[in-house]
Amino acid sequence: MFDIAFSELLLIGVVALIVIGPEKLPKVARTLGLLAGRLQRYVANVKSDIDRELQFQDLQKLQQEIKQGADRLQADMHQFQSRANEQLNEVDKSMIPPPESSPEAVTPPVQPDIHKPQ
Repeated sequence: MFDIAFSELLLIGVVALIVIGPEKLPKVARTLGLLAGRLQRYVANVKSDIDRELQFQDLQKLQQEIKQGADRLQADMHQFQSRANEQLNEVDKSMIPPPESSPEAVTPPVQPDIHKPQ
């Protein structure tokens, strides 16, 4: 995190010993250690919150893409169903014979009953 050499830390310790004094130095060092720990936890929490927010945004984008894909699929299926219904209607129309004026078209031919005794 910080690029501090051992000699620089030693210099800071000597200055702190002279300024603060030997009686208060352990208490100040302990307090500084606690504050540094709190600062590290705070930074870690902020990082995790940012990561969570980025993941949430990615999930929202993915959800939107899936919804768009589903909408396109639904539209395609509706279009396919419409075309299939049109083709079925055309087939139905072509299967129905036009009405004819001959009597054979109205009544079937009568066949003699072979099983009747004469």
